[in-house]
Amino acid sequence: MQLQLQTLLNLVHPLKSFVYADIRLLPRVGPRGATIEVRVEPRKNGRGRCFGCNRSGPTYDHQPERRFDFVPCWGLLVFLLYSPRRVECSRCGIHVEAMPWAMGKSSMTTVYMSFLATWDRRLSWTETARVFASTWDNVRRAVEWVVEYGLEHRDLNGITAIGVDEVQYGKGHKSLTLVYQIDAGYRRLLWITETRTVKAVERFFICLGEARSKALRVVCSDMWKPYLNVIQRHAGQAFNVLDKFHIVAHLNKAVDETRRLDAAELRRQGDKVTLKHTRWCLLKRPGKLTKKQTGRLRGLLRLNLRTARAYLLKEDFNHFWTYVSPTWAGKFLDRWCDMAMRSGIEPMKAKARMLRSHRELLLNYFRAKKEYSSGVVEGLNTKVKLGSRCFIPLPTCQSPNTPTDLPDEAFFLSSSSDTGRHVPSAYYSALYGRVLPLDAGPTGR
Repeated sequence: MQLQLQTLLNLVHPLKSFVYADIRLLPRVGPRGATIEVRVEPRKNGRGRCFGCNRSGPTYDHQPERRFDFVPCWGLLVFLLYSPRRVECSRCGIHVEAMPWAMGKSSMTTVYMSFLATWDRRLSWTETARVFASTWDNVRRAVEWVVEYGLEHRDLNGITAIGVDEVQYGKGHKSLTLVYQIDAGYRRLLWITETRTVKAVERFFICLGEARSKALRVVCSDMWKPYLNVIQRHAGQAFNVLDKFHIVAHLNKAVDETRRLDAAELRRQGDKVTLKHTRWCLLKRPGKLTKKQTGRLRGLLRLNLRTARAYLLKEDFNHFWTYVSPTWAGKFLDRWCDMAMRSGIEPMKAKARMLRSHRELLLNYFRAKKEYSSGVVEGLNTKVKLGSRCFIPLPTCQSPNTPTDLPDEAFFLSSSSDTGRHVPSAYYSALYGRVLPLDAGPTGR
């Protein structure tokens, strides 16, 4: 048993200049189950390394034995036991040696912190701590370590397509500005900040750097004017693809405004039935309508109401996305805007003016070969909302009892399925990244 476990440890978690000397199975004591203690010793004639500068030096003395949490095995808690040496460094003086399995004074090994962060992708902090007999604070520190590791090892080269969007969180009108990399096969969260301002997006491009900003080919965003101005200033060479989701939402809003205007006019004439309960008949896709809603919509379209004409204009605009050529798509857009302006429906006329003012940006969707859209961004936003509401608190929204040195905004690194070994480095990218394997952790520096 001892030989098998030592072989397993040496295979998945080898320690340079150290050996697993003794392994003991301790029986159950009180409410605590049986545990495994693994004693670690330095190799013979091995010299300790200074924690500050990583230079080797002679041993000065030993500190009392310390206990480090390790990854559980077969449902048993595992601990590493080691008496750290103090090293007499010629440069830094007398310091505790660097231990490759732990960081500083932490009582958790780095692989155990990666282990907790991995499970935190699926469970809440409290549940993760309960299942693995740890504490909420240990889980928090493990996630913070994963974040810091990713910040130090992030790689921002090769980014050619990004998406900029915002999400709401918490109570009140609180917004997060998020920037994603949306290149095919490599999609991740790059930037997050707790404000929705011009300065927030400006800081992203400043940190990204001028060279990387000029290498961008596609930027997906909504039609918020400050976003468009900042993108044009820092990445003017890129195709700014507008958010298809928000354009469809604007047209639906115009149809709904028209319905309310017609309903108010009909009520003044004594008709309270014609447009009652017709909102979702007009806003849902035709293929999603129930049998009852389909019949109600057919009856509504037979009437010469502004609502019916607005609905037909909205449905006609869906043909715009089927084009391949920017030239023909532009001709369709011009024709549709002319029809909307001649319709006499004020909400639709307002949307037609809006689309005309963004004509070139709308056609960028076709110039980019229809390879990029906001669908990827909206999907990633869903994961961010899930993480912020159910799993992981924001870096700047922790309680006063759990301070952190993380910045209000930062670049985050997550790994895609076809890359090598990386630690997911953000509270949110941990939802879809890969956690560091046992044999790929950083040193104790």
